[in-house]
Amino acid sequence: MAKVVIGMTVSLDGFVEDQTGSVARLYPDLADLRDTAYMQDMIKETGAALMGKRTFEMGEPDSFVGNYEFQVPIFVLTHNPPAVPPKQDEHLTFTFVTDGVESAVAQATAAAGDKAVQVVGGVDVTRQLLEAGLADELRVDVMPVLLGAGRRLFDEGLGHVQLEKLGVQEVGSRTSLTFRIKKS
Repeated sequence: MAKVVIGMTVSLDGFVEDQTGSVARLYPDLADLRDTAYMQDMIKETGAALMGKRTFEMGEPDSFVGNYEFQVPIFVLTHNPPAVPPKQDEHLTFTFVTDGVESAVAQATAAAGDKAVQVVGGVDVTRQLLEAGLADELRVDVMPVLLGAGRRLFDEGLGHVQLEKLGVQEVGSRTSLTFRIKKS
């Protein structure tokens, strides 16, 4: 069965975007990151991706086919699917899930088979997964930048989540922390 892996990049002070909603300072290495062993390993282990609508809309969905790192089925958790679906092909498809995070995880894990479901961005989706106990791993990439304010990855309400450190990896200027999420 597929494991569900939450991945997020944060500033050293815990923000995933600045006060204006920009993530630019967290991804100065985006062009170079794709060619690293770190990213190539993640691409190989991924059978499906899960994201929230906000993350989906931050990208250019019509350009995902052939360009996005995960050329796999993508499940977008949303209340309102787009009127016109984005471009898709035989590798990268979009499914807009409107009936909750449990359904999104069930559909994504079924599509992923024995590979991982990568949860790509999305503070709200991350919190929902952690609160519901639906994730298996948490990967937090810390960038050496202080944003000072903005949107935090973790706020109140997640004190019950228990983590076990699996590894620390340096990838250019980022420090990647991997944790197993303990199931109670």
